[in-house]
Amino acid sequence: MCDRFQIVGSLLRPAELLEYKQQIEHRDDIQYPFYGDFQGYEQCEAKAIQSVVEQASENGLSILTDGEYSKSMWHLDFVWGFQGIERYIAPHGYFFRDIDGTSKYETRKDIGLRITGELGGKNHHFLQAYRQLQDHAGDRETKLCVPSPSHIFGELSWSDNLGGEGAVYQNRDELKAGLVTAYKDFVGEFAAAGGKILQFDDCLWELFADDNPNSPFTGEKINHEEVQSLATEFIDINNTIIDYGHSLGLKMWTHNCRGNYDSRNMGGGSYVKIANLFLKQLKYDRFFLEWDDERAGSLEALAVFKDRPETEIVLGLLSSKTSTLDDETRVLRMLDEASTIIPKERLLLSHQCGFASCDGGNELTEAEQWAKIRQGQKIAQQYWA
Repeated sequence: MCDRFQIVGSLLRPAELLEYKQQIEHRDDIQYPFYGDFQGYEQCEAKAIQSVVEQASENGLSILTDGEYSKSMWHLDFVWGFQGIERYIAPHGYFFRDIDGTSKYETRKDIGLRITGELGGKNHHFLQAYRQLQDHAGDRETKLCVPSPSHIFGELSWSDNLGGEGAVYQNRDELKAGLVTAYKDFVGEFAAAGGKILQFDDCLWELFADDNPNSPFTGEKINHEEVQSLATEFIDINNTIIDYGHSLGLKMWTHNCRGNYDSRNMGGGSYVKIANLFLKQLKYDRFFLEWDDERAGSLEALAVFKDRPETEIVLGLLSSKTSTLDDETRVLRMLDEASTIIPKERLLLSHQCGFASCDGGNELTEAEQWAKIRQGQKIAQQYWA
């Protein structure tokens, strides 16, 4: 086991658990966490979580998750657990870039979110799931992954939930206040439940990179002042909750991603272009960043962390999207390059994302997944030993 190798969080679900998850996908007449709607589902999920925690331990992972088996999608289950939210099947899913890099690939469609009342995060089901993880982990370290406040703020504010007759929130400021309240409810109860590490996952940073060809915020006709203001708004709402978590003694981490669904991605955008925004200004203790391919640009962006000696950076140099092992020579070369910018004792290694951000998972087998994890540990042991 090498502590310098970490996983982002999610692992491939077993077939028997996926049978339930796939039924959930096609129904919006059921209530999260759906246990009362499918006989045997809760027991199946609990058994699968116990098994994956044991597998993770056997494969040498030093910080355990439940494989995110308690989720269907990396972010929406968390929102489904809020008071004041109703889930529905939308006319279409999210659109990712297909394997060929040009075609569109549509995700599952149960992504609709309707605000029906004041948002609240108390008595969230994720706390029950986390306590279950703690029971299985014993004295081993654990973390919980949830979507960042800014990501959910973005999705909700870009929907048809704001303004109009009967709307709970009339504008973005009201929505932001409601969302901050809900997150503080949850974070406070997570800390009270014995949580130590809370990881906020985020997929929106690269929208603000002007070298991202897939962003609505790039191009000659864009109002750059307005885009900058929105980025600042995203940073501020995250830092509000990060500060609150720190006040409760939590370690606050983040993972940034350019999209991960069935081994597909959502877009590009380099870290250099957003370094002075999201990397420099967000107050996280640890950043999981992805450099598995050329979309992320050079490692020069790491320079913004030079004056933050307490901040750790996890380099996602390995790929969770592929079934084959990664090029170790490339990984070691990039670790050497990164350590010329940031001292190597502040660096860690991971895959660029989880293996199953959404329940279907990426296009590889469980055996291939664990082989890739063991390879990551081997590289980390070689580099930091």
